[in-house]
Amino acid sequence: MIFILLGSSNAVNLTDGLDGLATSVTFIAMAALTALTYVASDRRWADYLDITFNPSSAELTVFCGAMVGASLGFLWYNAPPAEVFMGDVGSLAIGGALGTVAILTKQEFLLPFIGGVFILEALSVMIQVSFFKFTKRTGGVGKRIFLQAPLHHHFQMSGWKEPKIVFRFVIVAILFALLSLSTLKLR
Repeated sequence: MIFILLGSSNAVNLTDGLDGLATSVTFIAMAALTALTYVASDRRWADYLDITFNPSSAELTVFCGAMVGASLGFLWYNAPPAEVFMGDVGSLAIGGALGTVAILTKQEFLLPFIGGVFILEALSVMIQVSFFKFTKRTGGVGKRIFLQAPLHHHFQMSGWKEPKIVFRFVIVAILFALLSLSTLKLR
């Protein structure tokens, strides 16, 4: 549980670097979790989809729905050019909320698919730092795989404009959310 909470909160924190990126991906991930919590709170759906029935997930559905609405409301002012910024307090709390909902609904193994963009961002940082330290330790100058980590800054350094990066990451986040929801019946 500690690994999930720390990992999810730090992954969202690493994603928060461009105007609207973390917020829009949070909107999509929380929307998917809203569907999962609703299904887990209804016995008929839970039995049909063979997932753990948890009647207290009904309250989590309301919480996730509130997070979806809050993300949309915040995105209004965080869209490029941002007028309001999330900061560490917001991104760490959102990541903690994602991890907590996944734990409470027994969907911990589905969380990497729901928040796939967050995972890609965190992995890009881990790969970059590990490769840099490895190449520096072997006697050379530290080399990098990406131009800059996290991944969204790599694309920014490659010449992509900020709205293009955010929009493409949103598309990837939608695909991850759809993938996670499609696994419900595959189990």
